[in-house]
Amino acid sequence: MSIAPSLLNASILKIKDLFNILEEKNIDYLHIDVMDGCFVPDMAFGPSFIKDIRPFTDVVFDVHLMIETPEKIVKKFVEAGADIVTFHIEATNHAMRVIQMVKEAGAKVGITFNPATPVSFIEPILSAVDQVLVMTINPGTENKHFILETVSKIEQLDLLRKKNNYRYVIEVDGKIDNQTIKICKKAGADIFVSGGYIFNGEDNPREQINKLYQSLEEVR
Repeated sequence: MSIAPSLLNASILKIKDLFNILEEKNIDYLHIDVMDGCFVPDMAFGPSFIKDIRPFTDVVFDVHLMIETPEKIVKKFVEAGADIVTFHIEATNHAMRVIQMVKEAGAKVGITFNPATPVSFIEPILSAVDQVLVMTINPGTENKHFILETVSKIEQLDLLRKKNNYRYVIEVDGKIDNQTIKICKKAGADIFVSGGYIFNGEDNPREQINKLYQSLEEVR
């Protein structure tokens, strides 16, 4: 089980402090959202930014592409230092090609899908990916609530993984706090992306991370 703080919610001006927190709390993943202003309304980060911060930490860069036609640029993210590159099934007509490109470039590959997209839409390529990201909110927009209906997708993916002996890990992203993290773990999730809860919570990021770890421990 791993917690993956979301860089999008952290202060870029205090990024070195963030890396210190990751080390202190034995955090394995840093979730980096990339947005192009087309697939989602906002824009954030790019290969050059990832390249600039890569020398400062050995943590796994878990890069989530919310961009159209990822095949046009996906290799640049691997070259910049991404360890895992996850793309949206809705953003390309060439999903298997994107998977091949990421692997050939030397990184792990993940697939993700919007809350309204069924698991069946990605089922044909599940054997080829290392990670499946379940969006528990609508990506790239202001979201107030965790979408409870997405939990069944985690359960479906866990069942498919066990039935077919697939090796992907299941990641969840969207309004993950000390309560929703329990729901997702019970459903079968392995990695928990949390941004607003960690960096905009009542306590400092270290205490917020402690609360998430404690909640995971409470689920057996």
